Amino acid sequence: MRTLKFLLQKEFRQIFRNPAILRIIFVMPMIQLLILPLAADYEVKNIKLAVVDHDHSSYSRQLISKITASGYFKLDNYNGSYKEALQEVEKDHADLVLEIPDHFEKNLVKEDASTLFIAINAINGVKAGLGSAYLQSIIRDFNGQVREEWVQFPRFSPETQVMVTSSNWFNPMMNYRYFMVPGILVILVTLVGSFLASLNIVKEKEVGTIEQINVTPVRKYQFILGKLIPFWLLGLFVLTLGLGVARFAYGIIPAGSLFTIYVFAAVFLLAVLGLGLLVSTFCSTQQQAILISFFMMMVFILLGGLYTSIESMPEWAQWLTKINPVSYFIDVMRMVVLKGSGLADIKTHLLTVFGIAVLLNGWAVVSYRKRS
Repeated sequence: MRTLKFLLQKEFRQIFRNPAILRIIFVMPMIQLLILPLAADYEVKNIKLAVVDHDHSSYSRQLISKITASGYFKLDNYNGSYKEALQEVEKDHADLVLEIPDHFEKNLVKEDASTLFIAINAINGVKAGLGSAYLQSIIRDFNGQVREEWVQFPRFSPETQVMVTSSNWFNPMMNYRYFMVPGILVILVTLVGSFLASLNIVKEKEVGTIEQINVTPVRKYQFILGKLIPFWLLGLFVLTLGLGVARFAYGIIPAGSLFTIYVFAAVFLLAVLGLGLLVSTFCSTQQQAILISFFMMMVFILLGGLYTSIESMPEWAQWLTKINPVSYFIDVMRMVVLKGSGLADIKTHLLTVFGIAVLLNGWAVVSYRKRS
């Protein structure tokens, strides 16, 4: 323990005498946590719509008014032909084209059916998919309203209609920040932990101090612990700052216990720091460590479930997420913050990440060589 104490003193002195590291640890995550949730919005608004109305009936006007009143669509142009509307799409002035055919109202009243044509600019796949879903939902709602007008009384009574109401559990107002902020905080903690840890041993190699350590009686596990513990504590401190920003900037108060978050975060940081130290033992320059860390972070983020649901990924990608510690922490943060889950609810996540931590840190200890 005395040897470990001296190693920790050395590491903390190296960290706090470097202003660049302090800015990376404390300033960068806070600025990102304040800015990213404001930009990472799943809700798409102001979708530019071009309308081609061949019918000019009361029903077509009601439908257009209902679409524009929804708040999601902005009427870009009211064209006389589909060719003109398509030119608006080609000029990137419109995202969707809605074409209402001749005799739309007549067919709807007499034949109980009518058709609409929707053309979608799919260059932006997310915007196209959500815009199409919004538009189809509004059209279905309009169709239901029209059919309610045709109900014959007293043959049909309003009491016989099936009314569907929905309730959103855990996030009643569907506030996307309650969903995004916990996940973004996980990414920032991972960046601080794994990125700086991966540069740690490599820096010793580049400046030559690793040779001085290798000739001392310091054991390998003591050396790895001396590198791991400072960044483990700093990672928990960054998590504390992030939870403070989430509370005071966005009003997010975890429904569950903070103790549950910190228990899992402590185990999670052991895993990502072990991975960073493992990368550091294999690399000989900081440039190599940076490139490998950047590659791994991209994989962690894209396969972490932050922006894309894991269930919607291909089966091979879902298997990769099972060895991704970031995906477990994002899931746990959302479970605790929104759902109020406890340690018993995250037991499987905790044991899995603990196993990953033991594997990676053990590998880092074994792969470190005191002799070249």
